[in-house]
Amino acid sequence: MNLALTILIDGVIYASWLFIVALGLTLVFGVLRILNFAHGGLYALGAYSAAVTVGWFTGHGLDGWFTILAMFIAALAVAVIVTPIIERGLLRFFYGRDEVLILLVTYAVFLMLEDITKLIFGVDPYYVFEPRTLLGNVEIGSLFYVGYDLALIGTAIVCGLAVWLGLRRTRIGKVTLAVIAEPEVAATMGVNVSRIHLLAFGLGVFLAALGGALTAPLISVQPGISVSVVIVSFAVVIIGGLGSIPGAAIGALIVGIARSFAVYKVPEAEIFIIYLVMVVVLIFRPEGLFKPIQARRI
Repeated sequence: MNLALTILIDGVIYASWLFIVALGLTLVFGVLRILNFAHGGLYALGAYSAAVTVGWFTGHGLDGWFTILAMFIAALAVAVIVTPIIERGLLRFFYGRDEVLILLVTYAVFLMLEDITKLIFGVDPYYVFEPRTLLGNVEIGSLFYVGYDLALIGTAIVCGLAVWLGLRRTRIGKVTLAVIAEPEVAATMGVNVSRIHLLAFGLGVFLAALGGALTAPLISVQPGISVSVVIVSFAVVIIGGLGSIPGAAIGALIVGIARSFAVYKVPEAEIFIIYLVMVVVLIFRPEGLFKPIQARRI
């Protein structure tokens, strides 16, 4: 019983931060119709920025809950700085062109971000443990978990609900849905499609950077962390269905629990099992578990 509970909780914790990253990826695809391979580099940039910002805060006596604020500031700063450079300076010239070409362009951006990160932050690992000590330990049954890790679950739920409600309950969200369904018609109705693209990409960048910032206290922040994250994030959105927010949530849970099961029962299959699940889903549901609603043409 304890083992089953451990697998479940560990899986959900892993799925929580992964969902935040995948949420940004699926949002960008839903609005801009591009598979943003650079998403992993943005995640790494958020992790490095958070590690440096938290270090600066603690070095100036702003410890405790200020370190949580520092992580959000770092993620927001990444989004504000990087979004116009990538979206306005590069991607907007490729909208509507071949999907493979756009994928190659974002892959090139990913490679550049890898080197830029090394140039700015160096190659030595960063350790940022302060935020993870704030909430202490939480007892669940006979098990003890770090409170910060469990708080990630709540953070993921808040992020998912905020994006979902924002798209369906706000004016800018409804305009965004119109752009997703029919960008040409939306443009003829006076919608600034270019601005919607910028806002959607910026939110996607923020979510990627936030995912990196929130996981910085859990890992050693070092070169290479972006590669595994972007691959697993792609697996999540493919399992759930490209462009589907509920699909990203279910996909993250499936991946998280499958990985946790493998860690405890079949350690040598930890990475393999994620792609096995993806293959099985694609065999029976090539469009993913949740196919986004498509506008019907009449």
